[in-house]
Amino acid sequence: MEKISCTKVVLPGESEEKPSGKIGYKIVSRGIKCEKLRNLIIRAVKAHKSNSSNPASSTPGESRFWTIGITLLLIVMWACGMQSMAFHNAKWPATAKFQFAHPAVLIPERVYRNNGYLTVSSNGGLNQMRSGISDMVTIARFLNLTLVVPELDNTSFWQDNSQFGDIFDVDHFIDSLRDELRIVKELPPTQKEKLKTQPLYQMATRSWGNMSYYYRTVLPVFKKFGIVHFLKTDARLSNNEPPENVQKMRCRVNYEGLRFTPHIEKIGKKVVSILRNKGPFLALHLRFEKDMLAFTGCTKELDKEEVKELTSMRYACPWWKEKEINSTQKREEGLCPLTPAEVGLALKALDIDPEIQVYIAAGEIYGKDKRLDDLRAFYPNLVKKETLLPSADMGEIRYHSNRMAAVDYIVSLASDIFAPSYDGHMAKVVEGHRRYLGYKTTIRLDRKVLVALIDRYRSGKMKWDEFSDSVKKTHSGLMGGPIERLKIPGKPKEEDYFYLNPEECLPKIDPSLRGLRSDKTKH
Repeated sequence: MEKISCTKVVLPGESEEKPSGKIGYKIVSRGIKCEKLRNLIIRAVKAHKSNSSNPASSTPGESRFWTIGITLLLIVMWACGMQSMAFHNAKWPATAKFQFAHPAVLIPERVYRNNGYLTVSSNGGLNQMRSGISDMVTIARFLNLTLVVPELDNTSFWQDNSQFGDIFDVDHFIDSLRDELRIVKELPPTQKEKLKTQPLYQMATRSWGNMSYYYRTVLPVFKKFGIVHFLKTDARLSNNEPPENVQKMRCRVNYEGLRFTPHIEKIGKKVVSILRNKGPFLALHLRFEKDMLAFTGCTKELDKEEVKELTSMRYACPWWKEKEINSTQKREEGLCPLTPAEVGLALKALDIDPEIQVYIAAGEIYGKDKRLDDLRAFYPNLVKKETLLPSADMGEIRYHSNRMAAVDYIVSLASDIFAPSYDGHMAKVVEGHRRYLGYKTTIRLDRKVLVALIDRYRSGKMKWDEFSDSVKKTHSGLMGGPIERLKIPGKPKEEDYFYLNPEECLPKIDPSLRGLRSDKTKH
């Protein structure tokens, strides 16, 4: 790939920097050490004093010298103290990578020549927007842009009017990444005035684009118009083509820069505390909500009236392009979410303790108790955030699906085991985040293999022991451990999503200890 350079930038105390700068905290010396600068000022003051026979009867010019000298000395001593504190915070960061405290002393700001302002409209649910925002920050960083805090999707199926600051800690987002790029809450007044005389240039960037595309095609647009709006944020950056420093920037934004608001964090941690006090728990991302079933057209274990209702719902949604769906074929191909009963069978076959608490990390399950009873037959200790906390504790977030999903995200990260019944964005992003936190156990259920095994077991063609052994063997390398990210050149939708397995950001593991996988099979 041809190397394309952005406008060069200069960090204080450093030489010119290429767009692929270092990722992490920078402690800037600013060209001269504090101690040396302080000593120079003291020596200059002493020299002037020795040349003045009577400082008390000094001239007005000499008085100004004394005033300036003392003031400079105080400023330098204060700056040295601040720098020392910043160095301490950077050298010994908080243990939990994704929850470091808001810095008392801001990390040094990266200085660069701004190539323009990027505004974006995020699209999709919470985790689709989360990964898309991480990519937008990364693109802005390496194109030397200033990013305006993203707008969230308020027009999708969920009709959630939450904005960025309702879900994420805006100040932390801006300050924790200030050593990489400038993020502003809104366009500066001069740029707003500019938009009064010229329309905002809007752009739908290429799906799964590589950095060469952004340098060659997108950067010139910013240099021409100054302010550019991206209409979409999801799947705008390739899974595997960006260089390692770009991939690490994506991780830093996702796992460190994007922190939920204090209110959401408090609720999530309270749920975790309640669960933890009662013992180990498994977070089950049970994708058996009404919208998911309508969208996928999956009807296993549904009655005729339910199928009719979901079909009508699918046809009523213009943004769902697929209307006529063969549910049986889709299920056999592993493209349907597992039913609660199928999940129960799979977990039991994997020898998951039947007494473990199972936290339902999902919206309202279609069929409610009728369907949950199918799972409860295997795992009776089912809990949800709505039953663990009173409405007063939940507050207004219970009326906002994305904020509720944020609570589920926190609980899922903290769980002893995470198991999704479908491979949507939350399943992928949480699994990748749990890898980042130390390869925490995540059961990625292979739906295509499972439904075939379950059908054989239910039809009496397999005994329980044979069924259980087959399920265990299938999932031996799908437990959230070190594994090679599946790469299929030219087919980004079929290969592993970057945020599912961000290898470039994970501890290096002996290849012999990695899980095995076929390069032709996507689980």
